[in-house]
Amino acid sequence: MKIFTVGSKSFVTSFQLAGIPGIISETPDSALTEITKLTDDSDVGLVLVSDDITESINDELTALRAQKSTLVFALPATGSEKTEVDYRVMLKKILGV
Repeated sequence: MKIFTVGSKSFVTSFQLAGIPGIISETPDSALTEITKLTDDSDVGLVLVSDDITESINDELTALRAQKSTLVFALPATGSEKTEVDYRVMLKKILGV
């Protein structure tokens, strides 16, 4: 299984230094397109996305998580503030409860 990153240039570059490939995407819409392409690839097991991009496409990502087996995980972007994630609500959306 492969790991990919999607996000700003600094986010992707920091992971590329560790050997993880990535796609630079500055807008949420282009990021969603790239994430969808990556989740369609059966070799990709994990997609790491910068949280500054995921804010406006969170509902679309939740729907994508429910449909695909690939994990899509948001990580804090450089300089972002700490935010709380309610995983219980996210799981309910994914499971349709």
